[in-house]
Order: sequence, then C-alpha cells, then structure tokens
Amino acid sequence: MTHHGLQTTDIVVVCLYFLFIFVLAQLVSREKKGHQKDSKDYFLASRALPWWAIGTSLIAANISAEQIIGMSGSGYAIGLAIASYEWMAALTLLIVGVFFLPVFLKNEIYTMPEFLKRRYGKNIQFVMAIFWLALYVFVNLTSILWLGATAFSTVTGLTQDQSILILAAFTGAYALYGGLKAIAMTDVVQVSMLVLGGMVIVFISLTHVSGDVSLMGAVAGFQQLLVKVPNDHFHMILKPDNPYFKDLPGLSVIFGGMWVANLSYWGFNQYIIQRGLAAKSIHEAQKGIVLAAFLKLLIPLLVVVPGIAALIIAPGIKNDQAYPTLMTLLPPGLLGIVFAALIAAIIASLGSKVNSIATIFTMDVFKTFNKDASEKKLVVTGRITAITALVIAVLVAKPLLGGFDQAFQFIQEFSGFFTPGICVIFLLGLFWKRATEAGAIAAGVGSVALSVYYKFFQADVPFMNRMGYIFLMCTALAVIFSLLQKPKPENVTVDVQNVDYSTTTSFKIAAGAIVAILIALYATWW
Repeated sequence: MTHHGLQTTDIVVVCLYFLFIFVLAQLVSREKKGHQKDSKDYFLASRALPWWAIGTSLIAANISAEQIIGMSGSGYAIGLAIASYEWMAALTLLIVGVFFLPVFLKNEIYTMPEFLKRRYGKNIQFVMAIFWLALYVFVNLTSILWLGATAFSTVTGLTQDQSILILAAFTGAYALYGGLKAIAMTDVVQVSMLVLGGMVIVFISLTHVSGDVSLMGAVAGFQQLLVKVPNDHFHMILKPDNPYFKDLPGLSVIFGGMWVANLSYWGFNQYIIQRGLAAKSIHEAQKGIVLAAFLKLLIPLLVVVPGIAALIIAPGIKNDQAYPTLMTLLPPGLLGIVFAALIAAIIASLGSKVNSIATIFTMDVFKTFNKDASEKKLVVTGRITAITALVIAVLVAKPLLGGFDQAFQFIQEFSGFFTPGICVIFLLGLFWKRATEAGAIAAGVGSVALSVYYKFFQADVPFMNRMGYIFLMCTALAVIFSLLQKPKPENVTVDVQNVDYSTTTSFKIAAGAIVAILIALYATWW
C-alpha cells in the first residue's frame, strides 16, 4: 500500500480521532477542586478503575500495530493455528484473575518488583526493577515505536523519522499529565476503534472473496475460504511435518511452553497487570478480566481471518503485506477508520508502556533512595521519567531496529531468555511458603544460562518447548536452593496465606462460557 490511498476524507477522520483522544484524556485527568494528584492517582488511577476500563485497557496495552500486521501475516502463512496465542491467553487471564490478582490487591502492591521485595528481600527488587526498565525502554517501547512508525509511514507517505516523532509527541501529550487514568479511560475508545476497524477489514476481505457486498456475502466468503485455501490453514494443532511446526509445536500450544510465556506476560508483567492493580475491588478486577478474555476470543476473527482471505485476494505477496494489501481495498472514509484503529493500537501500547516505566522507576528506584519524597515529587518524577523514556526510544529506535527482521527476532529471543525464570520466581513466591531469595536468584540465573545453552547447543528444539523445559529445570533449581537456605521470615512482609480466592456467580458463569467456547473452537478446528 502507498500513501496515494489516503484521501482527504481519511485524513479528516484520523485528525478527528487524534483531537477526540487528546481532549478526552484531559477531561478524565482532571482532579476535584483542591485535590492535588498523588502517586496513587497518577500510577494506579486512584485505585478506582471500573471493570470496563480494566478490560479494554488490558487489550489496548497488549495489541499494537506490529501484532495486527504480524498476526495477519501469520494467518496468511500458517493459518488459524496462530490464533492459539490469543485464545490460550483468554484462559490465562481467567487464572490470573482467580489466583494472582487477589494476592496483589490484598497486599496493595504498586509494582511487580515491590512484590518481590516484600516476598523475598530488597536485593531482588532492585535487580528486577533495573532489568524491567532496560527491557521496557530498549526492547519493548523502542520496538512498538519503530514498528508502529513503519505502519504509519507506509500509509501516510511520511518518512520513518517523521512518523516516530509524531507518535512519540502525541503519546506524551495525551498520557503525560493524567497518568494511568487518562490511558485506561481513553483505551475504551481505542479498543472500540480497534474492533470497528477489524470488523471493516473482515467484511471487506470476505465480501471480496465472494464477490457479494452484503452480510450474506461475508458468510459466503468465509465458506469459500474453507474450500479454497490449503487445508492445513484451518488446523489449530500443527503436525510435525508442517513447515511452521517449530514456531507452533503441536500440543505445546495447549499443554506446553505457551503457558510459561502467557503466565509471565499476563500475570507478572507490570505493563499488563497494572490495570488490575488499579481496580476498585477484586471483583471489579475480575469482571474486567472476563471482558478482556472475551475480547481475546474475538481478536483472531478480526486479524487472522483477513490474513487467510488474503491468500485468495493477493496470492504470492510477502506475509506481512497481507494487512496493508487488504487496506488498499477500502474506500475513502473506511480507510480512515481502519488507519485510525491502527494508530489507536500504537498509541495505546506506547502510553501503557511509558506509564509502567514511570511507575517502576519512581516507586522501585527513586523512592528506594528518597524514602521521604513527597507525593508531589513522586508524580513529577514519574512525568520526567515518562518524557525521558520516550526521548530515549526516539533516539535509539533506528540504531537498534534498523535491521528490522533480525532485530524483531532478537527481541523475542531476548525476552524468552528470562521468561521461564520470572515465571518460577513469582509462582513459587505466591504458592510455596518455603521459597527463599536464594531460590529466586537461582531460578533467574538458571533461566539465562539454560537459555544460552539451548540456543547454541540444542538449536533444533522449538522455542516454545525450550521455554517449557527450562521452566521445569528452573523450578527444580529454585526448590533445591530454597531448601539449602534458612528461611528469613522477617524479610517477608507480603501476606500470601490469608487471601480470599472466592469468585462471584457471574464470574463463574462467564468463565465457564469462555472455557466452553475454547473447547468448541479447538474441537472444530483441531
């Protein structure tokens, strides 16, 4: 797609979107007369987020332009199997809502490093805070900005550098003053745009396949996909002879290493879990979790199915050109809506990441050395941190990600080195009273060392299986080292024993519905 496809109508739609989000962010950020914003207001939205804001904000933080374009490209290349990342995440969210959030909310946790400090000791807090800051700034924030700018420049015709500056400037303008509340409340609009844009692409792509521009034409288009595309594109579980088996190794997506990645991402990742920490109550958080889980079931329909349709519409293109190619089919106005949805995904992810960076630095680094800092100083520090993070990301995006393909693979690989260890540290910290700091450190160090070993000496092992094996080995290491170290109860100030894990009837019904839908999906497309 080239910038020639963006007409005046589309530009007006996009500009109206920018203006609306900016004004809405300022409105929801206002405080009552006489009240000055404190750290709880800025970093945790006053611990008063309603369920609908929590649910939509979880999705907005998770889905960015590179996921939309990349997942659609995977649909083009692999097929429906790539949807396991989304559908298994729905099940993971339910587990997080039932077993993890009750502990975090009962103990009024601000950050994940704070939990580690109160569970294991202050050394691990500082080490993990620095690790997450480096990961978020130099890997995650930079990649969202660079790859988002790639999508932005592809559609608008602006240069990559101009696109980076526009996205960074707008993110700062709407997210800097209001903090998490501004981000979470505007995410309701961002996700609505995402769903609307996705539905437009689904409709256009399926009716293009059938040749009938109507609702029944879309249904007929999907039926034609089932017949015309290669049979393996509608199999959820890949067989060993599939060329993409190494990326999605069979049953590992249901019973294996994908659980390690999902639990770490959705349960112990500040960038994601911060929305749950800001809930007004555990039951409000759980309602938000259910909404996010239902949206997770919907995402593959909006992104993967159009990618599969592109096999018929535009055979022979590069995988990641599937979504941009489908956008060229859109008439003026609709293109503006879909493009605004892409921007919404980029901006929402950038805002969420920046706020989490500000939260971790302020509460786990700055406050460690400035224990008596005033609430005003903490908020100011958070804002300065947010600006600094955006500036760093703008400056290092091109040097770090200039070689796009290799860099993106490196990002996945780099994150995966630490994921099994992080998962072990938190799971044992939550559910095994005897776990100690020595065990936690052993799991973290072991995760990196074993990942390096597998990378260079067991390269044929699929990445997902590798994470599963390393998780089991790191669990063994953590248990052994914990048993060798005498417990220090005086270091443990987090209560993981007296936690109420009960759920409401409505949550149980909704969770049951999600599980039933998942069983039906996998049974149908096995």
